[in-house]
Amino acid sequence: MTLSLRNKTLAIYAAKCVTGIFLCFPIFIFLNQWVDYTWSLISVMLVLSPEGKDALALALTRIKANFVGAGTGLLILLLQIPSPWNLAAGAIISLFICDRLKLNAGARSTLAAMIIILLHQEGTFAGPHPWDSALSRIIAVVSGCLLGLLITYVFHSIFKINAPVAVTEAATKEREG
Repeated sequence: MTLSLRNKTLAIYAAKCVTGIFLCFPIFIFLNQWVDYTWSLISVMLVLSPEGKDALALALTRIKANFVGAGTGLLILLLQIPSPWNLAAGAIISLFICDRLKLNAGARSTLAAMIIILLHQEGTFAGPHPWDSALSRIIAVVSGCLLGLLITYVFHSIFKINAPVAVTEAATKEREG
């Protein structure tokens, strides 16, 4: 691994992260009643990766895993399981679904999305109804995932690089569990 390739990979990853930060903010400004900046930003960062070679595939895996986590969070909300049992049940269900869908590379993303949805505070963000905050967070997770995918696609269409061996090995370990 050459230092220049490592620096180029780091610079591109940093640029993707900064782009995500700056693109999430206008979404929040224009849709501040429906999108929570914090959770959208976290979802963007969970989708982005430093890998060059398989960044788009990994982004898609993480997005699918985020959707599993958000869906599981919504299911657990509907079941009205009390905390902390809701988080434990959500973790088990999310990880089981990810395993069956072969999305283990996105296991952390699914858990983060599920926790984001379940840690809502009723009626505090988007309006007076109990579900407003949870729905806002679901919209934030989905918008953050889609923004992360767009950033990954644009950057990897512009910059054709192969990730350094150490980065690729770390990504492989993350995918394996």
